[in-house]
Amino acid sequence: MARDLNNPKWMYVKAALFVVIGVTASAVLLIDAWSWKHAALLAVAVWAFCRAYYFAFYVIERYIDPDYKFAGLIDFVRYLLRR
Repeated sequence: MARDLNNPKWMYVKAALFVVIGVTASAVLLIDAWSWKHAALLAVAVWAFCRAYYFAFYVIERYIDPDYKFAGLIDFVRYLLRR
């Protein structure tokens, strides 16, 4: 059975690993097909997904439905389908 991550040290490690994964994937994409257009589209895509994630968790929980707490994106989709 999976346990929740409670140790702040490991939370920082997990966050750092996400940054490493994102930077590596972005670098590979841009090395494979470098152009300013690709760099700009990648930046816009990352920004848009970050804003959508922010909306899914912060905006919904703070302003739209303060009683509902999401555990992840699958819970968010279930919430939307139930409405």
